[in-house]
Amino acid sequence: MDEGYERAKKRVKDLKAFYNHLFAFIMVNLTLFIINVVSTPGAWWFYWVTIFWGIGLLWHGAGVISERRFMGKEWEEKKIKEYMEKGKKND
Repeated sequence: MDEGYERAKKRVKDLKAFYNHLFAFIMVNLTLFIINVVSTPGAWWFYWVTIFWGIGLLWHGAGVISERRFMGKEWEEKKIKEYMEKGKKND
């Protein structure tokens, strides 16, 4: 198949995974909020999960948005060429 099509297909798959992650984040944290309000309304604890999971969600989103430019396929190809050139100079 066309390489551009495969890249686009992978991008859609990554985006779909992020949306699933976001949906799970919202649903679980909403549920934890409700449990917190019902069980211990004076002691807020649900936000610890929200904060740390939120950091992971932001990291995931940044990776999807950046299209994996850092250490992605193009970076790998550039490094391979760089090491091949160094190898030729050392031989």
